[in-house]
Amino acid sequence: MYCSPVLKGKRLNQHDIIQSVAASREVVEYQKQTGEWAWWTNSMFGGMPTYMIAGDYPTSLTHKLGQYINLLLPDPANYLWLMMLGGYILLLALGVNSWLSALGAVAYTFASYTLLSLEAGHVSKILALAYAPGVLAGVIMALRGRYLAGAALTAVFLGLELYANHVQITYYLAFGIIIYVLIESVVAIREGRVRSLVLSLSALAAAAILAVGTHTTRLWNAADYVTVTTRGKSELTISPKAETGAPATATASPSGGLDKEYAFQYSYGIGETFTLLIPNYAGGPTMGALTTDSETYKKMTGIGVDPGMAQQFIQQLPLYHGNLYSQSGPAYAGAIVIFLFVLGLIIVPGRLKWWSLGIAIFYIALAWGHNFPAFNYLLFDYFPGFNKFRAVTMTLTLAQLPLMMLGILALKQIVDKKLTAAELNRPLLISLAVTAGLSLLMALAPTVFQGFRAMNDEMFSSNLEQGLQNKNLAEQVVAAIVDDRISMVRTDAIRSAFLILVVGALIWLFVRDRIKSVIFYPVLMALMIFDLFNVDKRYFNNDDFVSKQSIQETVTPTAADEQILADKALDFRVLDATTSFMSDAKASYFHKSLGGYHAAKLRRYQELAEFQLYRNLRQTPDAPNYFNVLNMLNTKYLITQSQSANPQQAPGPPAAQLNPGALGNAWFVADYRMVPNANAEMQALDSLNTRQSAVVDQRFAEQLNGLKIQPDSANTIRLTSYKPNELTYESNAKSEQLAVFSEIYYNVRDEWKVTVDGKEMPHLRANYVLRAMRVPAGKHTIVFKFDPVSIRVGKVVDLVCSLLIVAFIGTAVYFERKKRTV
Repeated sequence: MYCSPVLKGKRLNQHDIIQSVAASREVVEYQKQTGEWAWWTNSMFGGMPTYMIAGDYPTSLTHKLGQYINLLLPDPANYLWLMMLGGYILLLALGVNSWLSALGAVAYTFASYTLLSLEAGHVSKILALAYAPGVLAGVIMALRGRYLAGAALTAVFLGLELYANHVQITYYLAFGIIIYVLIESVVAIREGRVRSLVLSLSALAAAAILAVGTHTTRLWNAADYVTVTTRGKSELTISPKAETGAPATATASPSGGLDKEYAFQYSYGIGETFTLLIPNYAGGPTMGALTTDSETYKKMTGIGVDPGMAQQFIQQLPLYHGNLYSQSGPAYAGAIVIFLFVLGLIIVPGRLKWWSLGIAIFYIALAWGHNFPAFNYLLFDYFPGFNKFRAVTMTLTLAQLPLMMLGILALKQIVDKKLTAAELNRPLLISLAVTAGLSLLMALAPTVFQGFRAMNDEMFSSNLEQGLQNKNLAEQVVAAIVDDRISMVRTDAIRSAFLILVVGALIWLFVRDRIKSVIFYPVLMALMIFDLFNVDKRYFNNDDFVSKQSIQETVTPTAADEQILADKALDFRVLDATTSFMSDAKASYFHKSLGGYHAAKLRRYQELAEFQLYRNLRQTPDAPNYFNVLNMLNTKYLITQSQSANPQQAPGPPAAQLNPGALGNAWFVADYRMVPNANAEMQALDSLNTRQSAVVDQRFAEQLNGLKIQPDSANTIRLTSYKPNELTYESNAKSEQLAVFSEIYYNVRDEWKVTVDGKEMPHLRANYVLRAMRVPAGKHTIVFKFDPVSIRVGKVVDLVCSLLIVAFIGTAVYFERKKRTV
């Protein structure tokens, strides 16, 4: 229903998916040609492991199962189906009937933040959210006495959760599950059920070990890789120059993890959390559209603006007035869900209710980020792993799980007749007052709860003033926009109140036997679907689906790309200066790009961009050592924007510009400079003649002991064979030399093996990010091969644990069936 365009062969034009396809193309094409996955690519950021980009784990059962499940329905319907399946299984495990389990599955899946993530192409996040309820279901079953069945379910879903490969969602999910396990453990000990607790925890521990074990390769790769990414610790204690010629400024010694300001850049406003109940409480997306009934349209036409121009103007207006500087839509959990959750807090007995409340508050508080520093900064500074993640607002997607779960448990209490009609009167009235009453209050007096001015209103007014040539009129238009923001809140608040009152009336009629289940369930489902679909379709609708041909056109080569592709040299790099190259991977689809799109870049390369690459791009050709860093990265072409002869006209198409200074794949230097630390190494690049000299960190001094370089123009070194994970060079020198290779240095566990004529030799890092090594005199063949131990050993562990997990599940099924027979 929701993704009906897929039945016509259409697909979502998802930003992150397009970027992912471009980023992985080199290794995907290599796999098609050879049947082998290269775990290194040179198509992004000069070179990086493909651990987080593409690859296959053929000996991992849960990885293969996840791949198969994804193929059961076309994208993106498959992800929504999986989320509903996960929610459905959780509720069945809690003893909820099929109708209410289906209702909860819809409520969990179609909360607006999920759909917004799907529209953007955050597929791994959606998969992690889809499998999260199954993990929780298994844990609950195990702790309630069904040890093997619960543990088996946990093993399967935890394996699939890890297959999703969204560590952040899994990390936050672990918080909730650990808290639940601790609560149940304390209660079990107090009640003297120690043996039962030990059996439960032992079974769950075995399940967790086996599930994690089936992803040994993937997790090992990630654990190694993260240490040298922007999530790891920097060796620099200086900041990039503010401008050319300015000295680098000292900063506090860096610590591991992300910068705090960067990590909490996306932080939900505390008051903005009311969007869980009222979708347009903060105005919806950053830029939104109004109708011709709006105050803004009336104001524009009233001051003499042509109606057609006024209608065009109201299609893109800053309607959002929340805490984020940008967003595609609100986190709406559903008015009905919030009402049922509040009702559950009153009528549902047991510890699960308080866990649901506590963990919902916990996830919401995490989403507040820097708006709740006393809590979040404490976790960031002291809790292991917390400082590796950003965009904490995504915890709102997990908050949907306890909100939905407790709401459905409230309906279970009602359906199972645990309360009489008279006993339900007071809880029902209180829940209505809290939710529908609050919504009506916000509709009647919205300005009491919040201001409706946005952070960028002043800038918008200033820009509008330039167009209207009248400051007073510009301010009037902005005031009209504020009035429309207020109207949006009123409309949605009334909408939420109406839906809550209808559901409240439906429950009232059901408990008094005025309507039967055959009517109650379908009407309740219809109302839930109407509530969520109606809001979701504002932001993610049929217009977001395009033909396959349209998607293909997004990766059609330009004339500049065609010109570069005509160059059949073995290996060189391209910098696309027409875009923000460090956050755009489109060039990687066709070329070995200096840029790319990834959340975990190699830290040293990111620092090189901040300190050097941006500076190189600002330099004029008469500057000393012009393009020195771009040249050492073998940047043979730059894609630039053609300028029109007439400044009034739009720029021309992108053009390929040849860089004659590119140094090639490898070269011998005449001398090298030893420096004491990363700061000195980076600062040396400001003026280094990279063709003649190299700068080396003191830690590699032992490898260069006794080296006496004797330059000779007859010495040569060249690349003779290229594969993403294997590079072959031929060298010929009259004496021992120091060769610098235009390849990114990566050596966490000696992944890059180097041989000279078949004999393994060491290599070192030079110029902050490149590889270098001593090359003996004479003619030699030098081979660099990427051969991570995590791949070689990990796939064996994956296989063993996959076999064990099958045995574990088989044992659980056997005893479960035996128990039922008895």
